[in-house]
Amino acid sequence: MKNIVLSLALLTLSLLASAQTKTRNVVMISVDGCRWQEIFRGADSVLFFNKKYVHQDSAAMIAKYWAKTSGERRSKLMPFFWNTLLKQGQLYGNRDLGNLVNVRNKYWFSYPGRSETLCGYYDEKINSNDYPNNPNENVLEFFNRQKGYEGKVVTFASWDALSRILNRDRNGMLVNIPGEVVKGAKLTPAQKLANELQNYLPEYFGKSVRFDAHTYALTRSYVEANHPRVVHIDFADMDEFGHHGQYDSFLDGAHYVDGMVASLWNYMQADPFYKDQTTLIIYPDHGRGLGDRWTSHGTSAPHSNETWMAIIGPDTPAAGEMKTQSQIYQDQFAQTVAQLMGFKFTANHPVGEIVKSVFK
Repeated sequence: MKNIVLSLALLTLSLLASAQTKTRNVVMISVDGCRWQEIFRGADSVLFFNKKYVHQDSAAMIAKYWAKTSGERRSKLMPFFWNTLLKQGQLYGNRDLGNLVNVRNKYWFSYPGRSETLCGYYDEKINSNDYPNNPNENVLEFFNRQKGYEGKVVTFASWDALSRILNRDRNGMLVNIPGEVVKGAKLTPAQKLANELQNYLPEYFGKSVRFDAHTYALTRSYVEANHPRVVHIDFADMDEFGHHGQYDSFLDGAHYVDGMVASLWNYMQADPFYKDQTTLIIYPDHGRGLGDRWTSHGTSAPHSNETWMAIIGPDTPAAGEMKTQSQIYQDQFAQTVAQLMGFKFTANHPVGEIVKSVFK
């Protein structure tokens, strides 16, 4: 009897929490290695005019991304961020204003950063990109365990380590990584084409990474066909171009991510299943160094623990660029997303607190 009463109480609390928010679907988007400097300042003159890092036609690059002021440059680079998101959502991480976002982990690179963000927890033992299956439970599998969400939580990733970071062997979630196709008896023509195109793209970064455009095509065609409740996209182009010292392609990567986010948002706002019921949260897994250290991250590249976050959705005040002096960490994002969906994320480890200013 006590167990029944306890279960009813927990269900009531869950329903009450859900009734307090309008978000019924969430999209989490990771942009590997995207610096806050480009988000808030646009193209970096130190790198933009350095022939060591820019090989495309200089006149064309100037026309695309350069302007006298940082406000103009950032708008040219990320038009969706600095128009739609600025007017309807929130942008965190402009350190010029004292608005600080950081990873809490001490390693400042990819697996630890993604694990911290998705699990809401910094695990000091996770200290390598080659780390095996993550023992820590993540917010995606938490959603997948909730009634009405089973099989409606999906990940499409440009880097194959996401299968280990999310530990799909443990939870059985759909985590699509490079080299894998979407399976099903009733795939749409768009899904079949997205699957096929994977065979025609060069392995520019090796077998472990695919271009973000292909990851987006697989994501978008799946979303249109299946209407999942929780979508996680992991983009990797910017980090790869950064490591290769290609600042022109790094900027293109940011611009294309902005365009893909805009396309997805506009589609969802036109689809009754998602319209005015969906929150998008966008963030990197780490930052990068400055000057000639911009190609790297980790403790050997100071400042690569500095990050940012953007969010737009029905429960988030349209405050635009956050200008208050404050500090948030990426281990807060998982609980924030859970509470936007009307849940409290619990796991086999402690979980960071919410970002309070995200809520009305």
